[in-house]
Amino acid sequence: MITCHLRYLLDPIKIKEFEQYAKLWIELVNRLGGIHHGYLLPSEGASNVALASFSFPSLADYEVYRKKVFDVADCLAASKYGEDTRCFISYERTFFRPVFQ
Repeated sequence: MITCHLRYLLDPIKIKEFEQYAKLWIELVNRLGGIHHGYLLPSEGASNVALASFSFPSLADYEVYRKKVFDVADCLAASKYGEDTRCFISYERTFFRPVFQ
């Protein structure tokens, strides 16, 4: 299993737009074979950082997903919504693997 962890730098006045963007991607990741663990939006503390995590069975499965997002109309529309609203400024993507006993 591989988990992608995203850290977004947000525009704090566009939190509602970012929340809509997040809801779009949760459904899309799940539909395309991943398990989305949800988004964490600002509450206390920093008002411009959001987090998200989703998993795939393997890095190879994630790579198949990454190729699909450029061919699926709903993914293209979700990306366009993010671009049009400019609800986030940037993001970082990091991959983790779990350790079990």
